[in-house]
Amino acid sequence: MDSPARPIAPPVSLAAPTSESAIVSSLQSFSTIDLIAGVWFAGIWLFFSLVVEGARFGSHSLSSNMNRQRAEWIRRAAARDLRMIDTSIISGLQNGTAFFASTSLLALGGCFALLNSTDRVIEVVRDLPLPINVSQQNWEVKVMGLLLMYAYAFFKFGWAYRLFNYCSILVGALPPKELVGSEEMQQAIDRAATFNILAGRHFNRGLRAFFLSIGYLGWFAGGTSLIVTSTLVLVVLLRRQYFSRAAKALRS
Repeated sequence: MDSPARPIAPPVSLAAPTSESAIVSSLQSFSTIDLIAGVWFAGIWLFFSLVVEGARFGSHSLSSNMNRQRAEWIRRAAARDLRMIDTSIISGLQNGTAFFASTSLLALGGCFALLNSTDRVIEVVRDLPLPINVSQQNWEVKVMGLLLMYAYAFFKFGWAYRLFNYCSILVGALPPKELVGSEEMQQAIDRAATFNILAGRHFNRGLRAFFLSIGYLGWFAGGTSLIVTSTLVLVVLLRRQYFSRAAKALRS
């Protein structure tokens, strides 16, 4: 006698979750205020970059005034017999850039350490007498954001270091001072000044990431904290660029 037919079970999907579902899951772990704060932080970074480097307001900033001094420095260097002092100054700028590049690597290592000890960190945070509600996925996404900021800073400092190196070579390649006023000398001055200004610009962008990362730390305490801390950092940076004694001294 034949046995009754068994119902066929539906096939089980063993496919891994798609990247879209992972992104949606990550976003769902954030509260509305967290998402608003993240957009606010990105907007602050973009706003400050446009203000300081834009044509309308950037020409009055401390960085732009220093760029004009960099160009003037190269013109003065072209009129000197010995340019060892100029290459020595560039070497000092390189050393400062190398320091921040090394610091970026240390910060990256610290971020990876945070990722590896997420469970322990969350336990410590939950034991604190603070109204902080954090999940593992939420914490890891925030640490990844911090990691990306320090990675960005490292590449900016690394490129600035190389540009200062190229600038030093171009200063050494300046024609003799007897050619001051010639087209050859002017082209050499323009090249060296451009590299000097570009090096300073990328160095400033790396520093900007460092400063804003201080405000970003407020996100670990909540979205409201991020809005407050990032806004305070923005106020400090704007004051330094436009209302500090250094900025006023250059404008005068």
